[in-house]
Amino acid sequence: MLSKVWSAATLGIDAVRIVIEVDCGGYSQQPGFTLVGLPDASVREAYSRVRSALANCGYYLPPRHITVNLSPADVKKEGPGFDLPMAVGILHAAEFLTDEDVAGRVFVGELSLDGGVAPVRGALPISAAFGGDRSVRELIVPAGNANEAAAVEDVRVIGVKYLTGVIAHIRGESVIAPTQPTNESGELLGEVADFSEVRGQSQAKRALEVAAAGGHNVMMIGPPGSGKTMLAKRLPSILPRLSLAESIVTTKIHSVAGTLPPGSGLISRRPFRAPHHTISMAGLVGGGSNPKPGEVSLAHSGVLFLDELTEFRRDTLEVLRQPLEDGAVTIARALRTLTFPSRVTLATALNPCPCGFYNDHRRQCTCTEQQIARYLAKISGPLLDRIDLQVEVAALSSDEIMSMEAGEPSASIRQRVEGARAIQRERFRRNAIECNAEMTSRHLRRHCELDASSRQLLTRAIERLALSARAHDRILKVARTIADLTGAERIDSAHISEAVQYRALDRSYFRG
Repeated sequence: MLSKVWSAATLGIDAVRIVIEVDCGGYSQQPGFTLVGLPDASVREAYSRVRSALANCGYYLPPRHITVNLSPADVKKEGPGFDLPMAVGILHAAEFLTDEDVAGRVFVGELSLDGGVAPVRGALPISAAFGGDRSVRELIVPAGNANEAAAVEDVRVIGVKYLTGVIAHIRGESVIAPTQPTNESGELLGEVADFSEVRGQSQAKRALEVAAAGGHNVMMIGPPGSGKTMLAKRLPSILPRLSLAESIVTTKIHSVAGTLPPGSGLISRRPFRAPHHTISMAGLVGGGSNPKPGEVSLAHSGVLFLDELTEFRRDTLEVLRQPLEDGAVTIARALRTLTFPSRVTLATALNPCPCGFYNDHRRQCTCTEQQIARYLAKISGPLLDRIDLQVEVAALSSDEIMSMEAGEPSASIRQRVEGARAIQRERFRRNAIECNAEMTSRHLRRHCELDASSRQLLTRAIERLALSARAHDRILKVARTIADLTGAERIDSAHISEAVQYRALDRSYFRG
């Protein structure tokens, strides 16, 4: 008998439908097993798991030759998620199950040797692939993926723990209730870090507020122990809340990467990723023979923090240029090309010199001007051009260190940030951009007009600091965001003056 069972495979952060075709030959054929349809190693091993799981659940296969085809055959099949549909297909082909039992049902799951159904990657993209399809009665997934899959509307999700439960359910012997959408979220952070815990550093906190309000990338420069990492970890707490669309895409990325906590639903907090400086290019932007998302994609809709920026390999940092510019990573392989979203707020931190104490009132710097120049030259110009704010994070004074006074909480700062973002959404409602950091030259001419005093101030800054055309544009973008934070319709000289202060690498601070 020939059986056809529905399943799905993930490609990037999306999924494609797969049909598991199973044929049980006659008794005259020599018993055996053939698997075709471009499977990878983990899929080719499925029969051993399926056979043991069926036997341990009391189902003994007849001595026939079993042929399994994964259609379409030109899509590479990866992972153990085809175990469950193969087992159901074999039982159907062997006439243990009827056509009515499998019709309109989609099966995804890995089988343990005892018949347990283990969670798999990509449950949310798979659920989304069948959303709104009236021909699909149920999506049967591991119980550990049920909350995640149930986040998609118009899909009846059945979470199962054992193969015996699956068989009893589809036969109608012991029906499993569908999983209801839950508010339980897949948090990627432990305890929420709050700006109220940060002492001093008013200028740095203000710079991060501006960065969050306009979607700007930010660089913090200061001696060791000045609080750069502490500040960066709190940046997600002042970013606008995730929208439903952002939450779904972010959850998809972590689902296919396998970093989503078991049993969780949609991610509700913006991610924060801080890779070590020894990370490879593939680890940072994604890749591998079976491409997976890298850190820049895992930080999508959140913060990618690169601490000790000058310690990263230069060629590794250079691969960030395209993702930061386009908001997506495209990975090309011989058989396919995948795209992973990577719209992040980049936060970086570095010491001002090799010893770390240049311009520090506590310690004497031992570096020469040539050493400082070589140290800062590790950051390429094209990458630096993608960072709008460069802010000094000075060492804390003794009074600031001893202070027990709480700072402004993140909730208050985020309220101002969300107000500024609302202004930008209205401003760009007819454009394909979301925030000030994404403005092009055309948008700058339209939305960043300057009065005479502001123009004169910016001209003096350009001449005094020898600013480039790109630096000029970034000052205008930052000034527009500062104006939005105050609710001002036009940019004035105070906004320009503050924006110029966020060009630490251009100012005399680093010129001796």
